[in-house]
Amino acid sequence: MPVQIANPVVVAKIERLAALTGRTKTAAVARAVDGMLANQNISSDDDFEARAQAILARLDRIPDRVDAFDPFDWDEHGLPR
Repeated sequence: MPVQIANPVVVAKIERLAALTGRTKTAAVARAVDGMLANQNISSDDDFEARAQAILARLDRIPDRVDAFDPFDWDEHGLPR
């Protein structure tokens, strides 16, 4: 399945990386992705808990919106009342 990148800033970065490394854009992206995957410390045979913790860590980095509506009232333990 092909990947289409619509963000012109990202496209420019890919083109710059390819030019600096002497690689094709595809090879430059593949190398960058391989490097990032190697730094994740999660292999395909890791258990469910490790994968779930990685997902939760990514969700925790999403900033809260000041205009967000929360339909629940929460107690001091973080549980809905």
